Amino acid sequence: MRVLVIGSGAREHALVLALRRDPSVTAVIAAPGNPGIGQQAELRQVDPCSAEAVVALATDVAADLVVIGPEVPLVLGIADAVRAAGFPVFGPSADAARIEGSKAFAKDVMAAAGVRTAHSEIVDNPADLDAALDRFGPTWVVKDDGLAAGKGVVVTADRRAARDHGAELLEQGHPVLLESFLDGPEVSLFCLVDGETVVPLLPAQDHKRVGDGDSGPNTGGMGAYTPLPWLPAETLTEIVEDVVKPVAAELVRRGSAFSGLLYAGLAVGSNGPAVVEFNCRFGDPETQAVLALLDSPFAELLHATATGRLAEVEAPRWKDGAAITVVLAAENYPARPRTGDVITGAEDSLDGDTLVLHAGTGQREDKALVSAGGRVLNVVGVGADLAQARERAYARLAQIKLPGSHFRTDIGATEVVIPERAVAAE
Repeated sequence: MRVLVIGSGAREHALVLALRRDPSVTAVIAAPGNPGIGQQAELRQVDPCSAEAVVALATDVAADLVVIGPEVPLVLGIADAVRAAGFPVFGPSADAARIEGSKAFAKDVMAAAGVRTAHSEIVDNPADLDAALDRFGPTWVVKDDGLAAGKGVVVTADRRAARDHGAELLEQGHPVLLESFLDGPEVSLFCLVDGETVVPLLPAQDHKRVGDGDSGPNTGGMGAYTPLPWLPAETLTEIVEDVVKPVAAELVRRGSAFSGLLYAGLAVGSNGPAVVEFNCRFGDPETQAVLALLDSPFAELLHATATGRLAEVEAPRWKDGAAITVVLAAENYPARPRTGDVITGAEDSLDGDTLVLHAGTGQREDKALVSAGGRVLNVVGVGADLAQARERAYARLAQIKLPGSHFRTDIGATEVVIPERAVAAE
């Protein structure tokens, strides 16, 4: 099988490595990729948001499967164009990708499916912002209604900060979504979805805030780990049966059947799981940890999803143990990051215990590896348990040098407690 992977980040690096482990895969082509991906796949240049360019590339490389990694091409309908050209595509249609592209659409789908989520309100007029803010709090959740790469969200007990963020979004012409705050730890659950067939992968927990102890602004993700020893098996089953399956069925009912990876981000609070958001693709950085433990042929799972045969394949198998990914970020991230600095010590041994995945890297004419984005590298550690995985990841991270860089030291270290379930009155 010849597989074309569209994208250029650490998520796509993880996808490429997982595909290469599948014995049915004869070639992996990545476009545009990055220097790290280039060590594992043939790199081709393409504009991921140009349907014409992606279709032409899929034709040129004779792809048997096209995997679209990032959300923007999916929301723009690139999967539709490639699918119409006759290629199996892992990734939803533009219609189905609205589950991430429009938070208002996602809320409507969840309401129709009877899925618990935060109370919300859309504000599209600056004159209405103050009155709307008065209906929320004491913790305000203010979101960009569209795509914002994980950085369009402010969660704060400071009303002025909430108002400033909302006003800034409105000034940019973006509708604002206000939500009630959900208590409890967050869970990321990836599910392969083919219409109404739902196959869950391992649950993970992402760390969005830039600093230790969940301090500072939101980012695209500073690290993640899997599995979650604190998440009961029955809660995981509840999420699949009462959240993901009803949403998948509602999308089918609307004529917007989902095909690809449906990512449910949830808070597990005193009233049970409630959806924070849905995404239409593999999450970053959770994918890097989850796929490190996959023990099934990855291309087979993706191809079956893309061709409507997911119900026919064996459920994913997983290695014992745990995996963690820690993000090395450039100076000043998540604001305007410093780029162009030389990176040393990032060579990947691919020894199975640690991986160094490239997120935002470039290469100079002299072949030196340099930073080229906010999140620069991901270091993945795998171990018999979470403690060993953390030890290996941080030991490998200590060998990498990038001027001004920073990372969280507490990925996977926080003791997690799920609030006790509220008991309904008789």
